[in-house]
Amino acid sequence: MSMLSEFKTFALRGNVMDLAVGVIIGAAFGKIVDSMVGDLIMPVIAALLGGKLDFSSLLVPLAQVPAGTAMTLDALKKAGVPVFAYGSFITILVNFIILAFIIFMLVKAINRWQVADTPAAEPAPPPAPPASEVLLAEIRDLLKTRG
Repeated sequence: MSMLSEFKTFALRGNVMDLAVGVIIGAAFGKIVDSMVGDLIMPVIAALLGGKLDFSSLLVPLAQVPAGTAMTLDALKKAGVPVFAYGSFITILVNFIILAFIIFMLVKAINRWQVADTPAAEPAPPPAPPASEVLLAEIRDLLKTRG
């Protein structure tokens, strides 16, 4: 078997295709969660805390900042200043928690749907009695009919 046909067999196997679809959907879902956190949740948190809260501005420069450089993450990185950007970490952590919660709720709903869609199993018939019991029942029935 040639390497090309082996690769084709591997790549077109169901598990690999399912994984590829999952990765693509996951990437798109990640963008949705990023937007939800950045555009919906963080502004609400900022409003509740009484001001403009931008976690990306929470940082600590770890070296001398050149004069005239803005104290933003992008400007400091362009200037080559090492930065302890804990605000970006907080944003990514919030994204992860929200994403994990949404996936949890999705899996929970899917499991509930699967249980609801699964037809109730017929109860198993009782096991057949041993041959000795069958024989004794036949003898009993014969004695009843004669007596």
